[in-house]
Amino acid sequence: MSNMSKRYTAEFKRDAIALVRSSPHRNVTEIARELGVSPEGLCGWVKQAQIDRGEGPTGALTSDERDELRRLRRELAEVRKANEILVKAAAFFAKEIVK
Repeated sequence: MSNMSKRYTAEFKRDAIALVRSSPHRNVTEIARELGVSPEGLCGWVKQAQIDRGEGPTGALTSDERDELRRLRRELAEVRKANEILVKAAAFFAKEIVK
C-alpha cells in the first residue's frame, strides 16, 4: 500500500455519506471497508456534511469556509513573498543610488 493519499470525487463522497446516513443499523467501519476507504476518512466526510447542513458544533467551518480559508492563506503567502521581494529590491536600489 502506498503512502500517497487517494483523492475521491465529490460524487463518491456524497454517495458514501448517503449510504452511512441511510444505514443506521450498520457501523461506519463496515461501510468504509466495503467502499475501500478508511473509517476515519469516512467519519470525517460524514461529520463535515453535518457541519455543511448546519448541524455541527457552533463555530465549525463549512466546506465553503474551509475552501475560502485555504485560498486566502495561499494568497497571503503570495503577497508576503511579493512584499519580501519588493523590500529586497528597494534595499538594493537604495544602495545603488547612494553610490
